[in-house]
Amino acid sequence: MAFSNLPMLFCFCVLLLLLENAAGETRHYTFNIHYHNVTRLCHTRTILSVNRQFPGPRLVAREGDRVVVKVVNHVANNVSVHWHGVRQLTSGWADGPSYVTQCPIQTNQSYIYNFTITGQRGTLWWHAHISWLRATIYGPMIILPKRNETYPFQKPHKEVTIMFGEWFNTDPEAIIGQALQTGSGPNVSDAYTINGLPGLLYNCSAKDTYKLKVKPGKTYLLRLINAALNDELFFSIANHTLTVVEGDAIYTKPFETDNLLITPGQTTNVLLKTKPEHPNASFLMAARPYFTGRGTFDNSTTVGVLEYVHPQQHKSSKNATLLLPALPPFNATGFVANFTGKLRSLANAKFPANVPKTVDRKFLFTVGLGTSPCPVNTTCQGPNNSSKFAASVNNVSFTLPSVAILQAHYFGQSNGVYTTDFPTQPLIPFNYTGTPPNNTNVINGTRTVVLPYNTSVELVLQTTSILGTESHPLHLHGYNFFIVGQGFGNFDPNKDPAKFNLVDPMERNTAGVPSGGWLAIRFLADNPGAWFMHCHLDVHTSWGLKMAWIVLDGPQPNQKLQPPPSDLPQC
Repeated sequence: MAFSNLPMLFCFCVLLLLLENAAGETRHYTFNIHYHNVTRLCHTRTILSVNRQFPGPRLVAREGDRVVVKVVNHVANNVSVHWHGVRQLTSGWADGPSYVTQCPIQTNQSYIYNFTITGQRGTLWWHAHISWLRATIYGPMIILPKRNETYPFQKPHKEVTIMFGEWFNTDPEAIIGQALQTGSGPNVSDAYTINGLPGLLYNCSAKDTYKLKVKPGKTYLLRLINAALNDELFFSIANHTLTVVEGDAIYTKPFETDNLLITPGQTTNVLLKTKPEHPNASFLMAARPYFTGRGTFDNSTTVGVLEYVHPQQHKSSKNATLLLPALPPFNATGFVANFTGKLRSLANAKFPANVPKTVDRKFLFTVGLGTSPCPVNTTCQGPNNSSKFAASVNNVSFTLPSVAILQAHYFGQSNGVYTTDFPTQPLIPFNYTGTPPNNTNVINGTRTVVLPYNTSVELVLQTTSILGTESHPLHLHGYNFFIVGQGFGNFDPNKDPAKFNLVDPMERNTAGVPSGGWLAIRFLADNPGAWFMHCHLDVHTSWGLKMAWIVLDGPQPNQKLQPPPSDLPQC
């Protein structure tokens, strides 16, 4: 008789497994923010890091998992952490940007970030989100597919994370502090890094070179992340072709390339097929900047080494020839446009591109540099001695409030914190990519746009030529968006929309607005909260190239912002 219950028991066990798979598991992490001495380029400096690791620890989860990270602040600086690219559906309190979704975590305080990864899988990352602390507080976030789910491409032999960063011999906080005080452009970095290491082209760095050991005839998945503070980067591996398969945790139609561009904030997954036989050579992987602006920039190159392990010797050949890749020139805007134009969503039944076909609200935002007048009776080191460098969206240079916008919104206490009158288009239209206007002064304010729940939005981001034209990698918190169009010159609302791609546009969370051009994006405002949008070149963020969207609650319980957690930091 006992055996008659076995089929039922078996079904029950299968159901439990299915439920567990659907619900995901809870993954706990503790991030201790510490001081930590690090030596690079023969300079030892005290940095801020997580768990005394640089770059920081890898956070791994599966699609559907709940992630709980306790961040404990052991340093004098205020800190917050952003989980870059995580949608944070109704969990905006865990998003992380200081004074937008939370007050920062003060010295000897802690905060638990608690969120569920819904409908996302791929490479994302985490970083500090206050001032320039993300220069050293950053790490990868790997979201694996649900159990028994596969990649929509060949299963790799091995997966490798490659994080690009910037190294400063002096404290980045002092650098940006001085720049904001004098109105000048900040000093540039002293090196770029691959997984925290500058590489053998820099002084004193032969031993500080990242090495990736590979076997012949294998396929490797490289998870590339640009955590650099202020620079878009070209990347290439000598004598090897890469296949792009994902960007910002969204699968792409695969395409091959010898070089790629990755902006700060972006991730790109590529497949690397190694050579079928052991070559008697090692191959440099290199990254260097893309830059079209007027100021100075760190025009150096970071390299790592791709080493083939000899099958007989089980070690790399010491005397192998070292080959350097050919990277595009630093101002190769044509290459950038061509490369970004190849990125397309998979847009199939399993991974659809749900781009809004109709639009409720249209916006035109100019993004670029500007000036602020020098304080009375002082001289500045901006574009001239009577002005400071500034940056803006629609000529509004965003001022962070002294309390969090999300708290003020949630408790109905916005008065004196922010206003809801952010301009939907430029206040004074001009030839944006032509001769700049005589008056380049910005206006300051904490202005936001309010969107009802489920509003479909079309936003055209237009660069300006004020103080030079350059690319601006814009990041939108709480959302992915579809890149439906891009072009050079001024956006033409009568002609350009006819060329929009509404079939398989690339979906991302960070995208470069072309230097001297425009980018058109669409998204559905289906996530209530206060969501930061800013340039991911931190110097431009510091100068005010940022704004916030406030998305109202929807009617259903799962369409409302959750109540704030009890340990939410106080300002």
